[in-house]
Amino acid sequence: MANILVMIPSGEVYDHDCVRWYSYQDIQRSIDHYHNIGDAFVFDSSLKLLTYDKLDVLEIREFRQEVVDRINAEYDYVFLRGSNYIHDSMDWPAATIQVLAKLRIPVIGFGVGAQAPATGKLTLTEESKRIWRMIADKSTTLGVRGTYTAEVLWDLGIKNTRIVGCPTAFRNRDPELRIDLPALDSVRNVGITMRREVSKHYSPDVRKYLERHRDFVKDISRRFDTVLMMQGEVEEKKLLWGSEEQKAAAWAHLHDSAWLKQWYFDDEMDSLYRERLWYSDVVADYETLVRSKDLVLGYRLHGNLMALSNATPSVYFSYDSRTAEFAETFAIPCYNVYSDKPFVLEEYWDQSLFEKFNRTYYQRYRDMREFLDENYVPHRMPSHTLRRTAERKAA
Repeated sequence: MANILVMIPSGEVYDHDCVRWYSYQDIQRSIDHYHNIGDAFVFDSSLKLLTYDKLDVLEIREFRQEVVDRINAEYDYVFLRGSNYIHDSMDWPAATIQVLAKLRIPVIGFGVGAQAPATGKLTLTEESKRIWRMIADKSTTLGVRGTYTAEVLWDLGIKNTRIVGCPTAFRNRDPELRIDLPALDSVRNVGITMRREVSKHYSPDVRKYLERHRDFVKDISRRFDTVLMMQGEVEEKKLLWGSEEQKAAAWAHLHDSAWLKQWYFDDEMDSLYRERLWYSDVVADYETLVRSKDLVLGYRLHGNLMALSNATPSVYFSYDSRTAEFAETFAIPCYNVYSDKPFVLEEYWDQSLFEKFNRTYYQRYRDMREFLDENYVPHRMPSHTLRRTAERKAA
């Protein structure tokens, strides 16, 4: 077993390997704060793959030599929670470089990703370049989300990357996981992963993004019993949990936004927002929800991946480099929201498309397991061979 540290966590840990938002029961404490609970999915999933005795947080906001000395003496490695850190406006905590420079234990990048701007080439700050080179030097391999991220790091001279996708895909530690589609006419309960947030920096066509989002949500909600799965947006939290005053202010804010007023909200969307919104600050609640659905699809990368990791079919909606890279890494059926065609579910309800995911998942599971092994990280991921042997013995 190991004593380990996490760099840039997202949420508080309970029951050893479960994550929820900080002081989650105190609703008013964070109701005005946007936090993407998808980041907590990744943290929770990472812990579910690892074997460890003790977990602490690596402090990188300030440097204290005595703290780093104790870390070097008492801990086995640090893992950097997987997230979208490689972009042109990344603001690293103040002491990141100082702390990394003094660490004598491995630093493991655990499924990190790059974000391309809507136009032009990704340009990183000199600070970011230095930090990524330091992290790469402190591990055998650096685990990345996909090919695009590996290419960005290659251009920095970092060659020891391994494509592993995201820990969320493997959170149930099932090397034989697969998606087998039922008949579409048997589908009743559907989760829609929502993302009304959009910016010109990452979207080449904001209007098409929002109109497609609106039309897709309305179409699927007419056909199925849907729940609109949010991931931490302030106004939606207030609509669900706020005081009457907060709810009124949130509704006004959403409907005063020029983009949303023109291209997203109408009477039907208003009704869906009043009746079908859902959110939780506890990762386990999302897992319970997706397990109850026949299908989960939409705009949230980690919400969709949570479904797939629980053998619930999902279709990705690609709108930026992150979502495209994820769909490519796992061969997930994917609809491009900027295409000339509206989304037609029947075109994606095809077992041959999901067999591509099944084959790719099988390989990516092995990649993640080998990544942990080659970095000498104790883990709980059984091999395909061990899983089959155990099943034969049980039979």
